Amino acid sequence: MILLSAAIIGLAAVAAFWYLPYSRTKSDFQRLASRLMTGITAADTVFTSQDWEALPLPVQRYFEGAGFTGFPEMSSMKAKFRNVTFSLGQGKSPITIDYTQYNFVRQTDRIAFIDTKMYGIPFQGLDSYVDGKGAMKGVLGKLIPLFDQRGAEMDQASLVTFLSEALLLPSAALQSYVTWKPIDDLHAEATISRYGSTASGIFSFRENGECISFTTDDRTAIGMDGSKQNVRWTAYMDNYRIINGLRQPTRLRAVWHYDEGDLVYFDSDNLHIEYR
Repeated sequence: MILLSAAIIGLAAVAAFWYLPYSRTKSDFQRLASRLMTGITAADTVFTSQDWEALPLPVQRYFEGAGFTGFPEMSSMKAKFRNVTFSLGQGKSPITIDYTQYNFVRQTDRIAFIDTKMYGIPFQGLDSYVDGKGAMKGVLGKLIPLFDQRGAEMDQASLVTFLSEALLLPSAALQSYVTWKPIDDLHAEATISRYGSTASGIFSFRENGECISFTTDDRTAIGMDGSKQNVRWTAYMDNYRIINGLRQPTRLRAVWHYDEGDLVYFDSDNLHIEYR
């Protein structure tokens, strides 16, 4: 009876800890966001048509059509996704997550926090790309590390992910670390070079200027077990709506194109963006 009582008390304590709002992973994310936001102030200049003149034609059409001409220039972006359908790998049942990220123009820093539960147990993740170093870690039950991936492949994967979101953050698309190459009226290639790493991809557009997708071969698929595969990756953008005067995509999907079939591992239709 004593052992049973102790076990019950222990389980109750663990369950209570899981339901507390505090977690080290979340605190690490918040501290990192606060540090990276230091010194960032609201812009006092706006984008003009001249800002887009050197870009390929479909990219110009995108920014003009989205309403960024006359919009304040930004130094950072905060994006929130709620109730995202997320997969941890092929053959695994999808889970629902909340996902919050920050992108910072000057240093190409990008951080993201994943918050969900697996079988009733909290699961949290922290993706980071800071000072040219990429990392991805996952923590179960707020205490148990499941993975912590780093290295050159993570550095490049994080860099090309930042590039894939450049059209959502026009100030980044205009930086010298991004170079553009026209392909045709509906496609443009972009290359980003930072901290000794380089990555490229192709943006595809509709005739009305909406961006459909970004596709790259420079994002290594890294499994939870540390396995690595060179797999084509695409970020799809759709369901454009006018939000705060800007025409923006509200549905984003991320897809690995494996030989055995596509894996849609991130699917959200409620993107909310804030600029600063």
